[in-house]
Amino acid sequence: MAKKIEKPDEFIDEAGAEPRVYELGFHLDPELPQEEVKKAYQTIRDFIAGVGTVIAEGEPVKIPLAYTISRMETTGRRDFTAGFFCWIAYETDPEGHEKVGTLAREKSRIVRFLDIRSSVEEAKHAADMQEMFAQLTAPEEEEETASEPESEASAAPAAEEAA
Repeated sequence: MAKKIEKPDEFIDEAGAEPRVYELGFHLDPELPQEEVKKAYQTIRDFIAGVGTVIAEGEPVKIPLAYTISRMETTGRRDFTAGFFCWIAYETDPEGHEKVGTLAREKSRIVRFLDIRSSVEEAKHAADMQEMFAQLTAPEEEEETASEPESEASAAPAAEEAA
């Protein structure tokens, strides 16, 4: 006898379905000037805020990529080994989600993107983790810059002693 299999609610596409939380993670072109990166990110963020509610976000940070991404452009093939990584968690209805996906596909400044379903808790946790990571790396950078003048100061007396 055949069993009736019910689809989970997450797979049912209903017109006028209730809003859901999504997370858009994307890499912006690494060759853009810093001002253009901020402008491109803000444009995407403003669009998402127009079709839904921004819950959490991670502003652009330039990172090396784990592997080279190749993309065909009108001028020929282009390889990317780095990118400005950004992410935005937002809540919207299915129609708004489709608009965000269309925008991400059409933006030439976006090298690659991933748009997944998430939850408010996961989005806030990601924001907390990013903030914690930033605080952990900030003291290391301060220590490096603070140690540079000391090394120059200690090198001067050693040079005088040698003379």
